[in-house]
Order: sequence, then structure tokens, then C-alpha cells
Amino acid sequence: MSKDSPPGDRIAKVLARAGIASRRECERMIEAGRVAVNGTIITRAALNVTDADKIVVDGKALGEPDAPRLWLYHKPTGLVTTNKDEKGRATIYDDLPEDLPRVMSVGRLDLNSEGLLLLTNDGGVKRKLELPSTGWLRKYRVRVNGRPSDNTLQPLRDGLTVDGQRYLPMIVSIDRQQGANAWLTIGLREGKNREIRRAMEDIGLSVNRLIRTSYGPFQLGQLKPGGVEEVRRKIVRDQLGLDGPVPDTPKPVRRRRSDANRPQSRD
Repeated sequence: MSKDSPPGDRIAKVLARAGIASRRECERMIEAGRVAVNGTIITRAALNVTDADKIVVDGKALGEPDAPRLWLYHKPTGLVTTNKDEKGRATIYDDLPEDLPRVMSVGRLDLNSEGLLLLTNDGGVKRKLELPSTGWLRKYRVRVNGRPSDNTLQPLRDGLTVDGQRYLPMIVSIDRQQGANAWLTIGLREGKNREIRRAMEDIGLSVNRLIRTSYGPFQLGQLKPGGVEEVRRKIVRDQLGLDGPVPDTPKPVRRRRSDANRPQSRD
């Protein structure tokens, strides 16, 4: 920090670290006049604050920032990955356990996709996990209608352009043929919007099921649809290169609904 730089951190960064929302959303909240510092409402995010400042969001005092935390969530189909949906559809936040703190999703899975979705309480962790430079491999089990051969799938391995959108080479293997459908394992490092579905359509295949099984070192494993499991905080610190002491081992998260009421994954 230079001699002329004010002490502390930018207000939006502090709010994001406290789990209020993503940094960008916190900036919008500030512009909307929802944040006050030392009794004065602010409307610009160009402000540094320290521990000595009193911050109030929507009339509630900001507590101490939580340590960065990460959860594995098995997203079922039929839920959108957003806080609110303009079409009134159910969101992942309607499905999460009630005792889970305020969290943000790392990337998204579309309405008809399922499997591993990472959740975090920390905006910095979210940004770090989403950065293309991280280069973590995301793996998917994908069921397509048809009888693809290695030749059919080669364009995916070479990388292709669909409607002007360039997709990097994917790792693709055929697991098995099951009647009129085939199961594939696909690995990619970008995860652009509907990337796998669009790429498959371009080579003449239709995806009828898509399950994300891993995101970098984090695995879906045996987590059931709708299930939430916190990653041990030492693992979060080590994998993300975070500084600081290791907090206590996380407590299990209670489920919002019983297993009997949840749809089970089927091949």
C-alpha cells in the first residue's frame, strides 16, 4: 500500500467478505442507498473502511466477517441458480437448509442440469474459483440420444466454434451405450453458458441428462440430490491458498426437506 492510500479495504469488499452478497451486488446495494457508514448513507463504493467503522446494511449492523467457507451442494433438476427468478420458478435458495448462512453460488448450473454446485459465503473465494486462469477441470456425466463414435466426438476434442462462440478442446470419452442413449464423460476448463449442450447440438447430438460430478478437487461423491456438505476449512484454505489459522471443523448442515420427499437420481 502506498503512503497516499487510505487505510482499510473498499466497502464492497468488506461486505462481500461478510457474506452479504457478491462484490458486484454489494456495489449495487451501495448505489441504491442501502448501506450506511458511521451513521451516513453512502451511494458510492469508492470508500475504504476499517474495523473502527460502524457499517449498517438495510438497517442491520454488520458483524465480524466470517472465515471463508465452502459447501458442496447436489443441485437437483428443475431449480434455477439465482436468488430470484422473474418467471417465478423455484431457485436453489428455496431448496437449501434453513440454517445455512448467506451463500453465493460459484458459477451456475442451468435449469435442467444437476450435480455438484459449489457454494461460498465469501465473494473473494467465489471470484477466485470462477476465474478462467484457475483452470480447474470440471467433469460431467452426460447422456445423449444417439450412437456416437469417437469420430463423431472428435470436433469436441479439437475445439469448435458455435454461433461465433469459441469452445476450448474438451476431454471426451464414451462410457456405454444404453438403448437409444449413450453415456459420456466430459471434462472442460471453461464452463461457459450451456457449453456442453450447445457443442453437442452442433455435432448432431441431443443432451437429455447432464450431471456435474466434480469441480477441480471437489467431488460430488455420494451426496444425494438436495444434499449439502461443508468442505473442511483446512482443505478450503490449502486448495485456495488462503492465509490464516484453521478454524474449527465444520458442523454438519441439516437438510431442509426429508430424503423421502426428494427425487432420487436415476440412470
